Amino acid sequence: MFGVYIHIPFCVKKCKYCDFNSFKMNLCDKKRYLDDLNKEIKMYSGECADRIVDTIFFGGGTPSILSCDEIESLMKCVKDSFNISDDAEITMECNPGTIDRKKLEAIKRSGINRLSIGLQAVQNHHLSYIGRIHTYEEFEKNFKEARSVGFDNINIDLMFALPNQIEDDWKESLEKVVGLNPEHISAYSLIMEEGTELFDMYEREEFELMDEDRDIEMYEYTINYLKNNGYNQYEISNYSKEGKECRHNIIYWQCDNYLGLGAGAAGYLARDRYTNESNLNSYHKKIESGKKPIISVENLSDEEMMEEMVFMGLRMNSGINRIDFKNRFGVEFCDKYKKQVEDLVERGLLSVDDENIKLTQKGREISNSVFLEILS
Repeated sequence: MFGVYIHIPFCVKKCKYCDFNSFKMNLCDKKRYLDDLNKEIKMYSGECADRIVDTIFFGGGTPSILSCDEIESLMKCVKDSFNISDDAEITMECNPGTIDRKKLEAIKRSGINRLSIGLQAVQNHHLSYIGRIHTYEEFEKNFKEARSVGFDNINIDLMFALPNQIEDDWKESLEKVVGLNPEHISAYSLIMEEGTELFDMYEREEFELMDEDRDIEMYEYTINYLKNNGYNQYEISNYSKEGKECRHNIIYWQCDNYLGLGAGAAGYLARDRYTNESNLNSYHKKIESGKKPIISVENLSDEEMMEEMVFMGLRMNSGINRIDFKNRFGVEFCDKYKKQVEDLVERGLLSVDDENIKLTQKGREISNSVFLEILS
């Protein structure tokens, strides 16, 4: 598969936990940025003429902060520039508080067929504490509006291990979201990132982190509760109804190729991993000079590509296909990492059969440690 990621870096305000390349929106910056983004998209039109685009993902930031006209204009540029599959999955991230029925109609009309709505929690005091701009009631209204205009593929983002969150809060979040019957749920444990407001609050001892045992208990509860309600865990933090897995994210996890467009976006073409300028002025200057806004390119060796496949491929419940690994690299996974695989299997953290190498549930609970052990 081949995907296109398009970054919209603007927000109403930055959430306290966010370390993505995003900024509070300025109307002048937004207009210039969209002009630049259209130019960058067209720069790739020729070299991607022979590729079929299977997925497109508008991420941020808050892509739904764009106006109806801006969304439709941007999608027109994308359609004019790329050969998009008739059944392509085209996703836009949306934040409650930036969408209404009129905008949802424009999003649908433009050709976007999947929404990813950031909720995080159903308790308004948690939403306020982590810097969200909306209430649960606003989210629910937006979700029902999305259904009413015809969206039949919607993801809802949730986050557990929040500051001062108790187990009953998390259970309530899951119950309310499952009650809305979305096609997909992403449920992440909070990760404290340096440079975020929440990290600074933690450093000032304004709250304590949830201990690891409770975090794992909430994770296990999530898997079982969602499974019992028709959602299959297909990746460490992602659950879907049958056939509704996020195809765009699977491109990342299977180490397939994708374009990254926009300030701070990253792409992966052939063996080259590239990153764009993240500063809006630097991004603009590169575009204005007629150059791609790339700041760095890394040509990956076989060893580095194998390491990426370990980190990404094992995130999926189906794991790494042994034949695919051998076809890509000319070596068996179990030969390349023989000692580590034997040890991890013996400890119940890794499972190996004739087709796949995959994490056990116990392994998923400490996945980062397992990845590091394999590559040690």
